[in-house]
Amino acid sequence: MVKKRGCRSALTTAFLLLVCIVLALGVVWQRQKSFADAPIDGIQPDASLVVAQGDSFQAVLGKIRGVGIQSGHDFEWQALARLTGTAGKIQVGEYALREGITPRQLLLDMRDGKVVSYRFTIVEGWTIRDLRRALSRAQNLKQETAGLSNEALMKALGHADQHPEGRFLPETYQYNRTESDLGVLKRAYAAMEKALDETWKARDPETPFKTPYELLTMASIVEKETGIPDERAQIAGVFDRRLKLGMRLETDPTIIYGLGDAYKGNITWAHLRTDGPYNTRTRAGLPPTPIAMPGRASLQATAHPAPGDALFFVAMGDGSGRSRFASTYPEHQRNVAAYLANRRADASRADEPMRGTVTVSKDGAPENVTDVPPADAADADTPALPAEQPLPPTR
Repeated sequence: MVKKRGCRSALTTAFLLLVCIVLALGVVWQRQKSFADAPIDGIQPDASLVVAQGDSFQAVLGKIRGVGIQSGHDFEWQALARLTGTAGKIQVGEYALREGITPRQLLLDMRDGKVVSYRFTIVEGWTIRDLRRALSRAQNLKQETAGLSNEALMKALGHADQHPEGRFLPETYQYNRTESDLGVLKRAYAAMEKALDETWKARDPETPFKTPYELLTMASIVEKETGIPDERAQIAGVFDRRLKLGMRLETDPTIIYGLGDAYKGNITWAHLRTDGPYNTRTRAGLPPTPIAMPGRASLQATAHPAPGDALFFVAMGDGSGRSRFASTYPEHQRNVAAYLANRRADASRADEPMRGTVTVSKDGAPENVTDVPPADAADADTPALPAEQPLPPTR
């Protein structure tokens, strides 16, 4: 009997001990679950956590504490890291400490590499100078190219023999805090290479371009000539026909590009008379390089120019940004007159004097210019010598 009572007592003790263990484990589990799935306290607005290469979990935990997070004991974070499979698998990068995030979600984000992403947009019509200036101001983007010349930049990209203008596709590119401006440029370069290759293969075979680079150069001119989507193919058609006929392109954006810092807002007679590789009024054919970054739409318009017989176009001058097209010289003269009339009306409404007259030669170049109204009203009040008088945007 004594032996039976002893056995019962041992079993009871073991049972009670088991119950205590189960209860204790339940309490621990509930506490751990409450910690893992409760919103983290102490997060500041727009806070983030940066994990560097080589950081151990203990180092990451120190950074978690360093940004003001006091939730949970260290062992709870360590246990949760093992439960979520995060331990030893945290990826390098920046992680958003957004409002309401839980410890579990934060660790899963770090395990899965859900880093903070930033965006950089290359705008259609930007020059390489515009692009590099914008890149230098991009948020949380490591700067590797700031001290490089354009030549050194292209060498760093692996294309030492190329001019950088027009080589980067206007699009929005995502990057994270660990990336550099050189990395973004590499992706933009590859995107333009792909877009240009696809455009070249699908081009109208009647276009006059001998190489994809020629198409790229013309697309950059089309990009700078209009911001009106439905005009791109029309303008590409004008230039297509002029090239085939051996006419000079006589397009102002190429002259402006060639002027560089000397361009102050207006094209003058002095500019037109100064020969140079980008002066398409003095030289036939295409300029030696693109003059800007053309977007996909301009590439497509250049590869598939609109049919027709127009050889000239001139701005309407009514603030719409649109152009008038003409197939004959007399019609073009009338369009130029309409442009000047619109400018006079604008000047009258602004109570400003309208200055001078203009005629247009048979190849599309203005002549007999005397006090011609500027193409850019910003410089309308600036007096100038006759050789420096600005010209209207006629082609």
